[in-house]
Amino acid sequence: MAKLLMITGLGSVEGLVSDKKGAFYNTLEEFHNYWDRIDIISPRVKGHSSGVKNIFGNVYIHVSPWPLIFHPFWFIKKGIEIYKEQKFDLMTVHEFPPFYNGIGARLLWQKIKVPYVLEIHHIPGYPESSGVKEEIYKSLFRLFIGYDAKKAKAVRVVNQNQVPKFLAEAGVPKDKIVYIPSLYIDFGVFRPMNLPKEYDLIFVGRLEPNKGIDLLIEAFRLLNTKYEFPNTKLLIVGDGSLKENLELRITDYGLKDKIIMHGFAKDSSEIAELLNKSKILVMPSYNEGGPRVVVEAMACGVPVLATPVGIVPDLFKNLPVGGQGGLGGEIIDWDAEDIASKAGALLNDSERYQKYSQNGPNLVNQFEQKNSIRNYSEQLKKFVA
Repeated sequence: MAKLLMITGLGSVEGLVSDKKGAFYNTLEEFHNYWDRIDIISPRVKGHSSGVKNIFGNVYIHVSPWPLIFHPFWFIKKGIEIYKEQKFDLMTVHEFPPFYNGIGARLLWQKIKVPYVLEIHHIPGYPESSGVKEEIYKSLFRLFIGYDAKKAKAVRVVNQNQVPKFLAEAGVPKDKIVYIPSLYIDFGVFRPMNLPKEYDLIFVGRLEPNKGIDLLIEAFRLLNTKYEFPNTKLLIVGDGSLKENLELRITDYGLKDKIIMHGFAKDSSEIAELLNKSKILVMPSYNEGGPRVVVEAMACGVPVLATPVGIVPDLFKNLPVGGQGGLGGEIIDWDAEDIASKAGALLNDSERYQKYSQNGPNLVNQFEQKNSIRNYSEQLKKFVA
């Protein structure tokens, strides 16, 4: 086996430090079996002490004591310390604006010459932007990523078409771009459960601008009024900066009795149960790397209405925006009217609904957890010097 250093972002590591068993924790639970040791360098996590935390016996999380602005310097310092002690063989670097991980990795590489793989899960603002900030980040990505990737051994992407196309146009050599999926689903957890359907629509995700939750609230209002589905219910699973604003809108629309704000689910089992209690997952994001919840819903036999972001175009091949097909759901546009009309049509079409429901689990077999994580490990080890 070999030793690995992982440089990741705040969103990935917060759950590990706070004992929330999220997606990264679930990945490491299997992933650690393929390495002698894994060290993870993390930015400072608000509300949690810095230092080293150990999980699974051979995974060590090093939380920075320094403010985020100094993170590249701390991560170089800590990376050199870990290398002197452990002589790790490879680095993986989760890269995103403002690019402090990539900058730090390049500087660390210059010191120790250990190969590294940049991992780009999605491009903020691409294919659609939720605001000015994402437009700026997208422009910065386009300007900087060619330089950023120059010394990397490879650039890992997690969808087959969307991000590779952007990177190639931005100057990353095509032979450096490697597709390795990041969706790993435990089909013992995410499976059809034949539970009574309590909710017509479900949203699972962070309540942040890029998730398109504003579109969903407006679409649900139209579904209740214009499309005459007055008895429908929407379950929102998640939390985030838009929570209070959404609650005010829901009250203004007179939908408090029809939209349930669940908050964060405690673990994967609860998400699977809530999906099974729902008729349709709506995923209206402007940009994504995965999104994981689309695959989780399909594994549960829950039809999906999703915008063409991340892995969605790969799953819904040959479908135009708004198109139908014999798959696990349909592609929707970034438009409340389109979402409402598609949701109403699917709720009214039991034959098509059953077809999507039955197709879903078979279409996502490729993401079985143990096989996918083993493949991820094997692909990474090809870059060990």
